[in-house]
Amino acid sequence: MADFSELADEVAAVERQVSDAIFSAVREQLRGHDAELAKELERRLAKVRRALQKAEALLRASSEP
Repeated sequence: MADFSELADEVAAVERQVSDAIFSAVREQLRGHDAELAKELERRLAKVRRALQKAEALLRASSEP
């Protein structure tokens, strides 16, 4: 049986990377460099981030005794 807690930690690490990418996209929006593309990227990454947060929560709940 897989260690869900370790897997949840890995998912959380990916979620943090996605959060960093969201902030980069927002910075690009503020600088005005291809603002529409940055705005769309921010939307997509936000969806990914929410899905990762849900996955982490489910994994953590599965690892509880």
